[in-house]
Amino acid sequence: MTTLTAAQEQQRASPDRSDLSRDVRRAAARGVLSALGGSLLTFALTLVTVVVLWVGVLAIFRISPLIAKGPVDVWNFFVTVPAAEANRALIAGNLAVTLGHAFIGFVAGLVVAVIGAGVFQLSKGIEHALMPLAMLLRSVPLIAMAPVIIMIFQRGWLTIAVIGGIVVLFPALVNISLGFRSAPPQMNDLVEVYGGGAWSKLRKVAMPSSLPAFFAAVRISVPGAITGALLAEWLAVGGGIGGSIGGFVPQAQFTALWASVVAVTAASLVLYNVVQIAEDVVLARMGMHSQKSV
Repeated sequence: MTTLTAAQEQQRASPDRSDLSRDVRRAAARGVLSALGGSLLTFALTLVTVVVLWVGVLAIFRISPLIAKGPVDVWNFFVTVPAAEANRALIAGNLAVTLGHAFIGFVAGLVVAVIGAGVFQLSKGIEHALMPLAMLLRSVPLIAMAPVIIMIFQRGWLTIAVIGGIVVLFPALVNISLGFRSAPPQMNDLVEVYGGGAWSKLRKVAMPSSLPAFFAAVRISVPGAITGALLAEWLAVGGGIGGSIGGFVPQAQFTALWASVVAVTAASLVLYNVVQIAEDVVLARMGMHSQKSV
């Protein structure tokens, strides 16, 4: 029997490794495409469900057509009436302002949530001291705190950041904190064996393991940030969708009111599903799709 040299053995083994690598890439690509297709299908079904519920509620409760506007009325407002172009410009301008305010609140709340969850992970004493306070603040209605917030921060972008950040902060803080704790204990033990401390365990184990929970927090935070922006506009700074809605009602511009609600709802659904798609793609590529939080 001929003895194979080390080079020959390596040459024979290399195609097997190449085939395995190719199979892994194909499996990852199939997982990404499957996740993307599932997210798009969910988005389409969500839109259909919202429209059906909209029409069904108007029909069941028999709300006066003078006040209640259906999908056809909103379509005509945006597309067919002579002032459709001006209507689109008005709603689009208000929506852009609201999305800008929502972005401020989203960033403020999510950054504080990530920092807070990291501090809680590093120090259980701080968590035990501050988490009850956070839950207490969460139980106070935001509309009751709004006058105090406005008095302290005035009617500017700081008030928008605080109001939007409060709406985003608490659900994100809880989700991310739970995600940090989901790390396998064996991985933490391994880091300790190699001399790593609490910071190393947070950076190398807890953060990667918390990705599903982090994306869940982002998904929750997107509509929460828009809600916070609407509240800030309505209660404090004016402008945007939240500020304009207060003017449409006394002027009996009910079609514009419903069009504004449709625009902000559609934007919320689109952004939520964009995050959903990004989440599915990232987790599928990392092999964590089955662990995704809901």
